[in-house]
Amino acid sequence: MTGRTGTTDDREFRDPDGLRRRAGVRGDPNKDQHFLVDDRVLDRLPGYAVPDSDDGDEPVDPASLDLGHVLEIGAGTGALTDRLLAAADEVTVVERDRKLAKFLREEFADAIEAGDLTVLEGDALDVELPEFDVSVSNLPYGASSEIAFRLLPLGKPLVLMFQKEFAERMAADPGTDDYGRLSVTAGHYADVEVVEIVPAEAFDPKPRVESAVVRTTPRDPDYDVPDDAFFLEFLKAVFTQRRKTMRNAVRNTAHISGLGDPDAVVEAADEELMSKRAGELPPATFADLASLAYEVGEPGGY
Repeated sequence: MTGRTGTTDDREFRDPDGLRRRAGVRGDPNKDQHFLVDDRVLDRLPGYAVPDSDDGDEPVDPASLDLGHVLEIGAGTGALTDRLLAAADEVTVVERDRKLAKFLREEFADAIEAGDLTVLEGDALDVELPEFDVSVSNLPYGASSEIAFRLLPLGKPLVLMFQKEFAERMAADPGTDDYGRLSVTAGHYADVEVVEIVPAEAFDPKPRVESAVVRTTPRDPDYDVPDDAFFLEFLKAVFTQRRKTMRNAVRNTAHISGLGDPDAVVEAADEELMSKRAGELPPATFADLASLAYEVGEPGGY
C-alpha cells in the first residue's frame, strides 16, 4: 500500500495524492468535486464522531473509537474511507461517480472481501441507505442541504463537512444574523455545533470558500408540535418573509404553509408576538405558534 505513517499509532494510511493518481482523477469544480487532501484534517474527522475524544490537540487513534457501522457519503477516492475503516466495524460508502465507485471497489478490494466495506454506487438522495450508527462525510456542496436533511430525521450522530456559511447558519442561535429557517429546522432534530473551520487549501482543487465540520447529536426537541411536516412547512413559510412582522408573514405565506385561515391565527396569537420578526423568535416559540396555527388556521393536507 502506498501510504504514510499515521500520527497516533503508526498505522499507514493511503496518501490522498497517491489515491488520486491511481484513480486517474484531478477533481472538477463543475461536478462539485473537491477532494479533501489535508492529512491532518482527515486524521481528525473520525474522532469528532465521539465528542469526548476531540479534547486534545492530537488526532485520536482511529482504532480506539469503535464507531460501529459508519456511513460515508461522497467517498471520492477513499482518503477518508481509509481512516474510517480503522475506526469502525463496518463502513458503507455512497459514491455517485461511476468511475470513482469502480476505483473504490478495486482499491479497497480486500476490505470488501472481508465484509468491512460496502460501496453503493448512486445518488445519496436516491439510494436505499443501510442501517448505520454514525455518518462521517465530506459532502458534495451542491447537494449538502438535501443530504443533511435526509440524514437528520434518522436520529443518528453526524459529522459532516459543509461550506462555512451554511455550517454557521445551521448552528446559529436566535437573534444572530445567521439565525434562520436552517437553524430551527436542524435544531428540531439535534444539537448542532461547528467543530472545525477548514481552509480552502485543504482541498484540491481549492473551492472559492472556506469549509466547516459540523457535528450533530440527535435529541428530541424541548417542545411539542402537532405534526412535524406542518411545523417544517410553517417555518419555511414565515422565513420567506423574515424581514416582515410575524403578523404579515403568517398572512402573506398561506400558499406555502397551507393555512386556510391565516387571519384566525393572527387574531388568536399574542399581539406582541405578532409584532416580532422570525429571526427574533426561539424554536419553542415557533412551536407554540405552529401549534396554534394547526388548531385554528384550517391547515390543508395535514
